[in-house]
Amino acid sequence: MAVPKRKQSKQRSRKRRGANRFAMPQFDKDPQDGSFFLPHHVHPTTGVYRGRQVIDPKVS
Repeated sequence: MAVPKRKQSKQRSRKRRGANRFAMPQFDKDPQDGSFFLPHHVHPTTGVYRGRQVIDPKVS
């Protein structure tokens, strides 16, 4: 079984963990009304996906 020769420093561990930060989700802009929505998802307010009406928008 492999055993490390030396203790790994705190700085080295923190550098490695620092590279795994969470990124903010990217948003697409709707060309019709200019609102933002998640890519590859149905637009929640209009119900449009890839230029087609998929679901009826909720009436509020």
